[in-house]
Amino acid sequence: MARPRVHDDALRTRLLAEASAIIAAAGASGLTVRDLAARAGTSASAVYSLFGSREDLVRAVGDEAFTRFAERLSAVPRTDDPAADLLGLGLAYRENALDGPHFYRVMFGAAGAGLQDGTRGQATASATFGVLRDAVARVLGVGPSAAQEPALGLWALVHGLVELELDGLLPDGAADRYARVLRAAGPGILGAGPG
Repeated sequence: MARPRVHDDALRTRLLAEASAIIAAAGASGLTVRDLAARAGTSASAVYSLFGSREDLVRAVGDEAFTRFAERLSAVPRTDDPAADLLGLGLAYRENALDGPHFYRVMFGAAGAGLQDGTRGQATASATFGVLRDAVARVLGVGPSAAQEPALGLWALVHGLVELELDGLLPDGAADRYARVLRAAGPGILGAGPG
């Protein structure tokens, strides 16, 4: 007879959420298994049972951040209007960050996790960047390599706007302003692509 699972997916999800908050606030070095277990109402042995080591846990938080982001991007409908689809991806980027700010911070800004865990390579090689690059390629009617630089420009735009909003530096009406800026600046960035 198989052994019953002592630690379930709900506990794993709770641990990842708590760990993301700790890492976002204090960096990966600020995460201790004992503190995490106490915050999640479980034992250190449960954390080790689910994740292996502390380093594996930190990597799992980054993986979860990317999984959530990829799911958000894949939920954006693909239509016959590439420009509308690209705007939809930009809006999904913001929604993902606002719905999970800790995971967002881990994905991009935590040493030892997310894009900075040392195993993922360049950010522009990630699958999520590939979604953006491919959407830009559709809008421009070019191949993926020709869409790389304009996609990087759009990423810088949306990332910067989201960072400003998360840091409380944009006044009220940020959602409307965000969409207006994307509509206004996006075509200029795409027009500055390879010619």
